Amino acid sequence: MPKRLVVIAGPTAVGKTDLCVRLAQALRAEVISADSRQFYRELNIGTAKPTLDELGGVPHHFINSHSIQTLYSAGAFERDALVLLERLFQTHDTVIATGGSGLYIKALCEGLDDLPETPPALRAELMNRLDTEGLASLQAQLQALDPVYCAQNDLQNTQRVVRALEVCLLTGQPFSSFRARQTAQRPFEIVPIALDRDRADLYARIDARMDKMLADGLVEEVRSLEAYRTHNALQTVGYKEVFDYFEGVYDYDEMVRLLKRNSRRYAKRQITWFKHQGNFEWFAATDFEGILGKIS
Repeated sequence: MPKRLVVIAGPTAVGKTDLCVRLAQALRAEVISADSRQFYRELNIGTAKPTLDELGGVPHHFINSHSIQTLYSAGAFERDALVLLERLFQTHDTVIATGGSGLYIKALCEGLDDLPETPPALRAELMNRLDTEGLASLQAQLQALDPVYCAQNDLQNTQRVVRALEVCLLTGQPFSSFRARQTAQRPFEIVPIALDRDRADLYARIDARMDKMLADGLVEEVRSLEAYRTHNALQTVGYKEVFDYFEGVYDYDEMVRLLKRNSRRYAKRQITWFKHQGNFEWFAATDFEGILGKIS
């Protein structure tokens, strides 16, 4: 029987964790998290990191695996996850990978281009510019260096803008020129599944999740992370809005509005990514039996 990696992708708050726990229990499988922020031990509330109860006793890998003090890239995740899969497949026929970070799922399933590692000094310089000049300054420089990339990608995604600019500055070549590599061959079958919900239902779940995050202490968590503000993982929805609130850019009520609005917009971008990347088969997030039937 061929070894299978079942990929359960989808937007934030769609219900990936609950579904994957049920699938893993039915298949006696373990789960690899491909969420680019849940790696970090210090990020809990703002990443909607599942609790031990929510994990249902199912082993989950790459949750709380790193400190925020460590830069952990999609390329490093690809390498480490493949090593882990080789070990897991010795005792399991099926492993589940799940997350909403499209680039990390792509790295695991297809491989990434052989991009150079970023010197810490360059990363620090760009993150300082981001902090002092704003994202628009980096967007403008990237537009001048790589208009092809800019025409094809979401320039509101801070991490992608910074990474693309790093490669342009390091190599003197457009970041887009590194992205024509053939898909890597994996020694296991990949079953790509994406979850969907009625848009109004999804947005209501996002708003409710944000209310719970705030009630659970999101503002206090972000305050405890101010020393790491320039870290890529904190230049994301759920954290940057709170940092701006601390600086007096807007009041608390406006912060809450932006947290919810930007989370909904992020979910929409995730849906667009998964519909245009790979060959995901879409299921309703509530269709457990249909998904189980697909992979059983």
